[in-house]
Amino acid sequence: MIRTIRVLGAALGAFIGLGLAATVTGLFAGVEYAGFILAAWTIAWMIVGFAVLPYLTIVPAGWLIRRVQELSTAEFVAAVLGLFVGLLLGLLLGLPLAQIEGPLGTWLPLGISLFLGLGMMGLTVAKRFDLIAAAEGAGLVRRPKEGEGTDGDGAPRIVVDTSVLIDGRIAEIVESGFIYGTLVVPRFVLEELQHIADSSDTLRRNRGRRGLEILNRMQRDPRTPVEVVDDDAPGVAEVDAKLVELAKRRSRVVMTNDFNLNRVAELQGVRVMNINSLANAVKPAVLPGEELHVRVIQEGKEAGQGVGFLDDGTMIVVEGGARLIDRDVDVSVTRVLQTVAGRMIFAQPRVD
Repeated sequence: MIRTIRVLGAALGAFIGLGLAATVTGLFAGVEYAGFILAAWTIAWMIVGFAVLPYLTIVPAGWLIRRVQELSTAEFVAAVLGLFVGLLLGLLLGLPLAQIEGPLGTWLPLGISLFLGLGMMGLTVAKRFDLIAAAEGAGLVRRPKEGEGTDGDGAPRIVVDTSVLIDGRIAEIVESGFIYGTLVVPRFVLEELQHIADSSDTLRRNRGRRGLEILNRMQRDPRTPVEVVDDDAPGVAEVDAKLVELAKRRSRVVMTNDFNLNRVAELQGVRVMNINSLANAVKPAVLPGEELHVRVIQEGKEAGQGVGFLDDGTMIVVEGGARLIDRDVDVSVTRVLQTVAGRMIFAQPRVD
């Protein structure tokens, strides 16, 4: 493509050079070796056209296309509407201004239209969220409510955080069929995962590679589609803030294990799917008075306490269990404590 543009530029340069030589009277008249100078003049214009035309056509067009591709759908629509409104205002103001005699009546309407078109385009892009809110208030548009945000077939779209991929349990949940919809992985989350996988720290590197393996494993599972999107949030630096912004635009649902992101998303009206909360919710309910069989494996924080664990990882604190370490005992539940870290069960050895 660029080769063709350069050939056209050379031809256009030759045409301009010959045209100037023909229109400017006496340009080479009376000059010795006028034919040779004319040929050199034409070749020089051909070189200029060959070198310059791509920078006047392809380079600006490529820059414009890249900038348009970086725009979100909301930004693009806002820019088009703003440009249309600005040009319409320019037309209404330009009609009376065109009645002015002289060059002012010719160039002033054009300048007004250009100024209003570009100005309104920038204004609508900058204030797109306020305009959407105003349109919602007027009933012109309807933003999806919390938990909506679906594909064309009604399936929800869930924006996935890096912490979920590194955790790894999402793969088993997907394979179990409990997640309905499409998992959306933004490109900046994938880049963060790759950055962790390339870390010099062995632990971080292993966690990053595990996240990439989990993502690859989920992409091979046909039951729950996984989509990697290039959507971004221009002007937002933090990955967590980008995730919330993307979730607000796409689905209003984000999946994460990050406690801080969980709170920030909820404050902004975004539904959070937290795998830790899911894991706690599906643990078997234990009530005071029930009897359990547990192996005491270590001492507790308080004197005389022993600690054991159920199969699902729930901690059981056995009162007086320090003397029963490395033994399987039957215990009776005395109370159950729900903490941020999970469920903790207190029990006493059963007396036969």
